[in-house]
Amino acid sequence: MNNREVAKIFADVANMLAIRGDIIHRVLSYRRASEAIQELGRDINQVYEVGELTDIPGIGKTLAEKIEEMLTTGKLAFYDKLAQEIPPSLVEMLKVDGLGPKRVKQVYETLGITTLAELDTAAKAGKLRELPKMGAKSEAKLVKAIEALARHGDDRTPIGEAWPLAQQILAELEPLPGVVKTAVAGSLRRMKESIGDVDLLVAADDAAPIMDYFVNMPRVESISGHGPTKSSVVLLNGMQVDLRVLPIERWGTLLSYFTGSKDHNVRLRELALKQGLSLNEHAFTPTNDGGGADSAEILCDSEEKLYQVLNLPYILPTLREDRGEIEAALNGQLPQLIQIEQIVSDLHMHTTWSDGKMTVLEMAQAAQARGMQYIVITDHSQSLGIANGLTPARLWQQAEEIAAANEQMGPEFRILHGTEMEIKADGSLDFEDEVLARLDFVIASLHVSLNQPHEQVMKRIMNAMHNPHVDMIAHPTGRLLPDRPGADLDMETVLQTAVSTQTILEINANPRRLDLRDSHVRRAMELGVLLSINCDAHHVEQFDLLHYGVATAQRGWATGEMVVNSWPLAKLLTFLEEKGR
Repeated sequence: MNNREVAKIFADVANMLAIRGDIIHRVLSYRRASEAIQELGRDINQVYEVGELTDIPGIGKTLAEKIEEMLTTGKLAFYDKLAQEIPPSLVEMLKVDGLGPKRVKQVYETLGITTLAELDTAAKAGKLRELPKMGAKSEAKLVKAIEALARHGDDRTPIGEAWPLAQQILAELEPLPGVVKTAVAGSLRRMKESIGDVDLLVAADDAAPIMDYFVNMPRVESISGHGPTKSSVVLLNGMQVDLRVLPIERWGTLLSYFTGSKDHNVRLRELALKQGLSLNEHAFTPTNDGGGADSAEILCDSEEKLYQVLNLPYILPTLREDRGEIEAALNGQLPQLIQIEQIVSDLHMHTTWSDGKMTVLEMAQAAQARGMQYIVITDHSQSLGIANGLTPARLWQQAEEIAAANEQMGPEFRILHGTEMEIKADGSLDFEDEVLARLDFVIASLHVSLNQPHEQVMKRIMNAMHNPHVDMIAHPTGRLLPDRPGADLDMETVLQTAVSTQTILEINANPRRLDLRDSHVRRAMELGVLLSINCDAHHVEQFDLLHYGVATAQRGWATGEMVVNSWPLAKLLTFLEEKGR
């Protein structure tokens, strides 16, 4: 068995235990083990052979024995025994948005449904609406969710998994003799929220030793192709990675071509033809040149030179989707996109007061170390019990700790006191106005009942945005990539309301959210919506997720003046005061 197969069995066991109703700690132990093996950069068989299974995070003696059983026998007796009680096919139902373990167990025990296809058939036939707390509306929503799963059930990888992996591989390739430059290419360099496979580029004169190293990396499961300038492999986690090597003097055209998008490249080639040039990944060539293959090549060792040949300003990879960037460049109207260096604060984070892992002071010190000038502490509000949400009494206790931390941080850094307040299922807000008025900054968020009908969930978010004490809506739709699409919001109405109420909308930088999504950011820029790019950090390490949010903002053409956490503190405080909160 390989890494993927072992990880899948542990993941299935976790889900089957959840459906059975086992204690959460047992479920989580298998789930964490699955994730650790999925992320393992070595063949698990080799790890077993050298006796290092318990060195894998989350793998203790009991789970190590189960891994050994799978690797030596090709099966797991515990899984087989569990499968007699909980059919493994039930696990597929958990991929349906809004369908949790308890409901899956209910439809299995009540109706004898064991597969997703049977569930779909039963729902369309009206057989689920009689179940407790189901009803016709919930049944109809379930049908739509199954249809959505069928539409989106592809093999694309979330950027939060693909980006770190690509960086790890490049870090291995960079020290090799002869390597001059390395880069990520394709949709991953354009920072799309999911990618099909990973494209990597290397500049070097001698490709052979680099290719040999690449195809023989410990994380490689199989080799799909191994040529002189291109190789393709499948990793232990199932992801395909392609590597191309060309000389440094052709780096600009190579990087541009393989970054894409296809439509952007077509436009570049059209511009080249208007100048009597042919453009491919190797070079520009005059179309009327009668000489040899290399007689009049125009080489570009950087992308900047490529765009100069075309009489264009440099276009950032995050814009290259043929969504008007060529026209804007030709007309001198490319936006000055927000850059990560401009971000001077984070307005959304959690501490040990709710579900965070670090103290107020630790979060402040980590933010300052990353160049920030101020932060807002926004722990969850009281009704979100699963996150240890704060009552008003605890809020005022927290205020004392924030004051002490401010004293310790000194005058060059400021900690503001805020909350991430729940927009409750009935549409009411979790705190009264007199509580909100005492806080420096108020976030409102949807976490529960995201599957409510459109009219109901829209009423909830509109109620929050029209409250003068609410300064920002965090992760507006509540989506989680890749499986939870989020609330059924009319985003045009949300964006227009944000303008009229002066409500800031968040671009949540956590790669599982990226909410607002890039298309909504683009429309927000057209309407004049104020945005904030935040990490929603629960640990200091999560401040490092900021670049995902900045890239999403860039893909939506967001500029620095429209991103409020690029503002100095005085400007933000003036805005909040003038807003009348």
